[in-house]
Formats: sequence, C-alpha cells, structure tokens
Amino acid sequence: MPSTVSQMNMHHEMSHDEIIRARLAVLRCEHRDLDEAITALTRQQLTSSLTLQRLKKQKLALKDQIARLEDELTPDIIA
Repeated sequence: MPSTVSQMNMHHEMSHDEIIRARLAVLRCEHRDLDEAITALTRQQLTSSLTLQRLKKQKLALKDQIARLEDELTPDIIA
C-alpha cells in the first residue's frame, strides 16, 4: 500500500502543459526584467554599447525560447 506522501506526490504531479506554462511565466518575467534593464541603461550616458548588445542578445534568446514553448502549447492545425 503506497504511503500518504507518495499518494500526495502522484496527485500533485504537473502535466507537461503545466510545466511549459510555468517555464513560460519565468521566461516572460526574465524578458521583462531585461527590457527594463536595457531601458534604464540606455538612459545612462556611461553605458557601453557592448553591455547593451549583450543584454539585447539575451533578451532575443529569451524571446526565441518563449516562442518555441508557446508553439509547443499550441495544437497543430492541419490546413
């Protein structure tokens, strides 16, 4: 007979879609934070263009990850 703890764990396991949605929430938050950081740094005169380029590259990579995960959640429609 399974213990109460293992029964609780089986009951609370996240589905594949729930895991993707949770990951999307984290990535969207990181993307928003990077956007705010880029905006703040752009206002400063002392910021190097290299720093901004790196942040923008990270932001773009996050955007790509978000798009891939969103595509995974969207069912394929046969046209």
